[in-house]
Amino acid sequence: MARPRKPIELIVHEGKSHYTKDQIEERRAQELKVDFKNVQAPDYLPAKLKTEFDEIAAKLLHLNIMTELDEDTLARYLLAKQQYLQYTSMLSKASQKGDLDAMEKISRLQDKAFKQSRSCAMDLGLTIASRCKLVVPAKEPPKQNKFIQKFGDGTSG
Repeated sequence: MARPRKPIELIVHEGKSHYTKDQIEERRAQELKVDFKNVQAPDYLPAKLKTEFDEIAAKLLHLNIMTELDEDTLARYLLAKQQYLQYTSMLSKASQKGDLDAMEKISRLQDKAFKQSRSCAMDLGLTIASRCKLVVPAKEPPKQNKFIQKFGDGTSG
């Protein structure tokens, strides 16, 4: 099975490019460019979750890894997380009562909600492991000419 194809900007940034300038330009032309940055919380989210949505979305937009296409994934993450927390509270109450049947049922529901939230979190780069896989290319300042560094650019009088 082949490795996933990396964006050409990432390959060039890593410095492992064996491509010619023409090949790089051809790859750039082939790559999908998504510029949907008008991210808004979906209408089906409760007001409390919309606030959390906006906070997380702002952080992901700052990293340039989120677009409008990811809105539903973030919303599903927040809903699954909310369910997980509800089931955790219910499990705690059932545990205090010693109701083993209720604990078993709630535990299964809690596990499903956890897996859903974790899956969405990994897709969005919200877990440590998924962030380690992300490589966000930093824009480096252009290199200055050695002549200009040594003798100046000639603009000062």
